[in-house]
Amino acid sequence: MNLSPVIIAIPIYFLLMGIELIVLRFQKNPSYRMNDAITNINLGVVSQVSGVFIKVLSIGVYAFLFEKFAFFQIENNIWTFLLLFFLYDFCYYWAHRKSHEINLFWGGHVVHHSSEEYNLSVALRQSSTQTIWTFFFYLPLAFIGFDPISLVLVSGLNLLYQFWIHTEAIGKMGFLEKFMNTPSHHRVHHGRNPKYIDKNHGGTFIIFDKWFGTFQEEEEKPTYGITVPVNSWNPVWVNLSHYANMKEEMKQIPNWSDKVKYLFNKPGWLPEYLGGQREVKDVDESYRKFDTNVPKPLNFYVFFQYVVLMGLTAYFLFNLDSFDWVMKVALSALIIWSTVSFSGIFEQSRWYHVQEIVRVALFSVAAWYIGLNFFQENIIITGLFLYAISSYFWLWKNESVVKNFQKSLNNEKLHA
Repeated sequence: MNLSPVIIAIPIYFLLMGIELIVLRFQKNPSYRMNDAITNINLGVVSQVSGVFIKVLSIGVYAFLFEKFAFFQIENNIWTFLLLFFLYDFCYYWAHRKSHEINLFWGGHVVHHSSEEYNLSVALRQSSTQTIWTFFFYLPLAFIGFDPISLVLVSGLNLLYQFWIHTEAIGKMGFLEKFMNTPSHHRVHHGRNPKYIDKNHGGTFIIFDKWFGTFQEEEEKPTYGITVPVNSWNPVWVNLSHYANMKEEMKQIPNWSDKVKYLFNKPGWLPEYLGGQREVKDVDESYRKFDTNVPKPLNFYVFFQYVVLMGLTAYFLFNLDSFDWVMKVALSALIIWSTVSFSGIFEQSRWYHVQEIVRVALFSVAAWYIGLNFFQENIIITGLFLYAISSYFWLWKNESVVKNFQKSLNNEKLHA
């Protein structure tokens, strides 16, 4: 069983998001939108599923260095654990800061900042490639002699701490603001306002930002998101869009030395002959958040399918060791494909209907394979038959609703 603190805490995440929704409703704060929240969770799902393979690299390198080159053998007790927790957050600060200051690394971190809302679901909006650019920041801890199991535990707890600070429901917290990262400090970090860009990089503690000159107090309410919005609900594209943009911009740079500088300078950098560093501009008054409209029945369909997908995903992540590599790859592909299919529904892509029909069929096959471990075959077949038929009927009924909905939207545009 996967005992990662992040995986174990999944039910708590959803409980806290439910509580936050209630609190925000009382505060009349509309910071949750279904398409945005599901995309946030989709990106967390894709990150965890792809991390099954990427973490083999990062943890494997750490374990190798620890076993072969550790200077000391650090005894495991409460004091060394607290020391490791502090040192890990110090390493996290620099990994996080450089993820903002190096264009290539920003490609791995921009995903987390690309939501234009700020709520607990944003905490789950994680990149699938960030580990590639940041895992080596923690390798000094292996040389010091902190064992890999302790590192995994501490990294999970550090990430868990950062979950609750992604909220507008909590204001400033008095004395804690002096040394801990709080919702107020982290709201600044997610702001795209020029004064808030590249500030407050700490994970658990805010003291490193105060020591190294990257601290900014929350003043006016931030405008959340990134300076060039990604404008998509597709979790795969959200992960790749910055790299795609880098590829296009590098085509404009004629020599290799400037191409390398482009990779490792700050995001927005170009050679002087192409305009130089592009400064962050104030948020324009005409700015509107990216949004798409679909009929409510289709939203309910996505929500229903999403609950079912979360069941499969949770089982997969909790029981990784019970699957061989072929099944790990197959189930990972199915889960990621499902998240992309949901984004197609939100964006009303032309291919979403046919793709969803095929996806439901393959999902049923996967659920049948896993369900054999728990139920009699006739029960599984009956349940999955009802699931597939109800899904197909729902899609079929929605076709006419969608067409009428799109006609009404077009009429509204014509009369606007």
